[in-house]
Amino acid sequence: MNLSNDQILAVLKTVIDPNTGTDLVSSKGIKNLQITGGKVHFEVLLGYPSKSQFEVIRQACISAVRGIAGVQQVEVQVGMEIIAHTVQRGVKLIPEVKNIIAIASGKGGVGKSTTAVNLALALSAEGARVGILDADIYGPSLPTMLGITGRPESLAENSIEPMHGHGLQASSIGFLIEPDSPMVWRGPMVTSALEQLLRQTHWQDLDYLIVDMPPGTGDIQLTLSQKVPVTGAVIVTTPQDIALLDARKGLKMFEKVGIPILGIVENMSTYVCPSCGHTEHIFGSGGGQKMCSDYHVPFLGSLPLNLSIREQADAGRPTLVSEPDGLISQTYKEIARQVAIQIALMSKDLSSKFPSIVIQNT
Repeated sequence: MNLSNDQILAVLKTVIDPNTGTDLVSSKGIKNLQITGGKVHFEVLLGYPSKSQFEVIRQACISAVRGIAGVQQVEVQVGMEIIAHTVQRGVKLIPEVKNIIAIASGKGGVGKSTTAVNLALALSAEGARVGILDADIYGPSLPTMLGITGRPESLAENSIEPMHGHGLQASSIGFLIEPDSPMVWRGPMVTSALEQLLRQTHWQDLDYLIVDMPPGTGDIQLTLSQKVPVTGAVIVTTPQDIALLDARKGLKMFEKVGIPILGIVENMSTYVCPSCGHTEHIFGSGGGQKMCSDYHVPFLGSLPLNLSIREQADAGRPTLVSEPDGLISQTYKEIARQVAIQIALMSKDLSSKFPSIVIQNT
């Protein structure tokens, strides 16, 4: 009996991507299906960073196809393709940057910067090319968290090279000033400086650029949201009512400027006593999930209040670097994967497909 493409695809329709909950055929992930006698070869292309998932999905495909009568050999290659997605209308795109993710909070002190750095490292660990922009002019923390010292190079006029730390491309005002120098600037100067950092940094072929937004929802944050071509935003909060109140304002700000909310991360969710193992919800419980329910946005996950997270970030070796296989790192990876999946489900950016129209007098 001769094998057919329809037979193979019918079986592959039963193989569910454990991360998206969608079968590989419906998600259009099956590519280059070839049948030669009893040998079946095809590729699986995932739309999100997923290096750690390749073997699981490959084995699931092989197992499914081997069950078809007449199949003697199955070859499966699993890879990923990250594409650019749409941003707000009328905002100029950044060359060499496919997707920009804003990490924001309504207030300071909720662990937003630590979360942003670890999510960037998690995306990188899964095979993506990732950059991070420290948009907190008044309190830049990126140089410390990534353990980067020195000054960026300028190889071309009006351009600076990104600094590099733990596989990330990074840009921050902290690389250009002394660590103890205060930034005594008014709002317009801050937004102008940030736009220059964003657009004049020579980013190199990024799948994702993480923007660690300054806390709050004032003029600086609103201006940035209107000028930075953001694919989607992640809101970081703690479970307590005061933090949630401000987080809701941050969510509403992004909605007003047409930026999709990719989800909410609840930080400092629980505290586990290192001596006895007792778990305590110091800041309350369930607040992040209730906010997601109220606004119909995804709950991306919760992170504990843990001394090691702070110590590792302060030492320039964040959790994803210090304990890449630890439980907290796994949580960061799961959250980062869900963020990337939310982006993969969004509309493609087709601006590069259309030719430029130039009107000339003849």
